[in-house]
Amino acid sequence: VGLKKLALRLALNKANSEDWLCEHMFLMGVHPSGKDRVTYFTGAFPSACGKTSTAMVSDQTIIGDDIAYIRAGDDGQAYAVNVEQGIFGIIQDVNPKDDPVIYKALATPREVIFSNVLVADEKTYWLGMGEEPPEKGVNYTGEWYKGKKGPDGKEVPFANKNARYTIRINELNNADPKANDPNGVPVGGFIYGGRDSDTTVPVFESLSWSHGVYVGSIVESETTAATLGAAGVRTHNPMANLDFLVVPMGVYIKNHLSLGERLDKPPRIFHTNYFLKEAGKYLNGMLDKKIWLLWMEGRVHGDYEAIETPIGFIPKFSDLYELFKKELDKEYTKEDYEKQFSIRVTKILEKLERMQTVFDDEQEIPQVFLDHLKQEKERLIETKEKYGKDVLSPFDFD
Repeated sequence: VGLKKLALRLALNKANSEDWLCEHMFLMGVHPSGKDRVTYFTGAFPSACGKTSTAMVSDQTIIGDDIAYIRAGDDGQAYAVNVEQGIFGIIQDVNPKDDPVIYKALATPREVIFSNVLVADEKTYWLGMGEEPPEKGVNYTGEWYKGKKGPDGKEVPFANKNARYTIRINELNNADPKANDPNGVPVGGFIYGGRDSDTTVPVFESLSWSHGVYVGSIVESETTAATLGAAGVRTHNPMANLDFLVVPMGVYIKNHLSLGERLDKPPRIFHTNYFLKEAGKYLNGMLDKKIWLLWMEGRVHGDYEAIETPIGFIPKFSDLYELFKKELDKEYTKEDYEKQFSIRVTKILEKLERMQTVFDDEQEIPQVFLDHLKQEKERLIETKEKYGKDVLSPFDFD
């Protein structure tokens, strides 16, 4: 991991001087059922926010799950390649129901490296795998047995919350045929996401390329066991790349804006949030991310209309209803939709105030970025006054 972080910083510096982007992004192919096409997406998510599990959604293909090099092609499209050999993910809660593709890859014979799991009888066990562990084995503390206590007197779990796995991409059944194409693949969409329990809708599309760069630049995420420090703290992580930035924030944002200006067909930019809660319970199922992916893919090709809101374009209920029925055989209700896609105006305005404070301290932030911050704030306030509500239903806009 240390070598990877150094390499990513060096590559980002090289990209800055050569007019391409080095991004902390997965690269995957989305294959809508019943249509003879594949649309490639990149996606940037902070740690433990669903990055690898998105790249490993069922019936889709993966090129890489962590780093993408992106350049402007001669044909006016963006192209991306993955430079890593494998995928690397957090294993907690990977189980046959919620992450069937990853679970199958981990549970069937192939070369895999695990860390911080329990090993017993030549089998690995991790937290949330949907199977009871044995009462003894070997884990990160050495010989482990049920009830074992550490130096602090607390019981030692059989596996660590930050347990990980890594597998070579060519070991995966869902590896994309173009995974090793040196020319890269054309990118139809960028996805940004974070862990947000109370503010952001599950998926929306930006209003434009520059607005999408703004959306990616204000990504926030609640920390987990996968990050250093206390869990549950909301942190700003622009493009999920803050740890690797070797250029000023203003320069980094300008580079993204510049890429779009050099493209005839810039990728559409989306934002996702799988972690919205109500009364402590998640409003989304683990498999719902497939629906958001397929909606985004359809938007790239003009298959779906969308509802314009102050934060961007959100899906229509009728389209999501059909997708849930077709892809997951799940009854998606208007109540589900309203809870998930309501615009929580005050919460969003609070986030924008935090972003204003962050960017007030940065040098040479492009004016178009500052304009988007100001305009979004104004749109939200105006809409709140128009409807006289703090939380706006998606049906208010449709």
